Amino acid sequence: MHKPVSRTVAGARDRSERAAQTPPATPAIQVIARIYQIIDLLAGREGTMTLKEISAQTGLHPSTAHRILSDLVLGRFVDHPDAGSYRLGMRWLELGNIVKAQLNVRDAALEPMQQLHRAIGQPVNLSVRQGDEIVYVERAWSARSGMQVIRAIGGHAPLHLTSTGKLFLAADEPHRVRAYATRTGLPGHTRNSITQLAALERELARVRQSGAAHDNEELEPGVRCMAAGIHDDQGKLVAGLSISAPSDRMDDGWLPKLKATAGSISAALGNPRTKAD
Repeated sequence: MHKPVSRTVAGARDRSERAAQTPPATPAIQVIARIYQIIDLLAGREGTMTLKEISAQTGLHPSTAHRILSDLVLGRFVDHPDAGSYRLGMRWLELGNIVKAQLNVRDAALEPMQQLHRAIGQPVNLSVRQGDEIVYVERAWSARSGMQVIRAIGGHAPLHLTSTGKLFLAADEPHRVRAYATRTGLPGHTRNSITQLAALERELARVRQSGAAHDNEELEPGVRCMAAGIHDDQGKLVAGLSISAPSDRMDDGWLPKLKATAGSISAALGNPRTKAD
């Protein structure tokens, strides 16, 4: 009669059998780690590095470093401009451009927008510039916001009457702002609308100083907005993130959350400044 096998022994046997079925770690994993070492090292240097320098700083044997570098050169991940010198290859630039082309500000913004909306309970808008107007491309909104959506996705509005539009004007050169004023005539929608160039220039100076813009019932009566900019990997302003609320519910205390959300979206687009922050 067989003795019953204890759970401990059975568990150990199962683990042993599973371990026997699992392929052992291969040297390829170690090689990948070494590749990371070399790539990170080359990325931190503006010029070229010699094989001796790479070997010394990575701790790799010169023959090992040479084999890895030779394979990276074949893949164009490393350039070998002169005998014994190495630097990052153009393949990284090609891949970076592909990644950049695949990044979409709307995709990057959607989840952070929804999180911000849940935190403050008011509509959160994503807008981009199109000529002399902004266009609303996404919105996080719910019935509990306490206000109807004034501008639907795809709707547009003049730059100088909106918080996001002021961000784009503030990023322009002064002569471009003057040209915008001449071209459009700065039409007003409410009694609070800015319709004079001098007043607009003062407003844009405040935007540049604070890093945020406001719409004080300038587009729609009873509605106030605040906006922060979203920047791409080159630091270019590509979109604005704004909060809309009934005038009596707008809370300036939301501004830090708005800026932080815009910053996280910028970081997702590769903006180095927001990554560092």
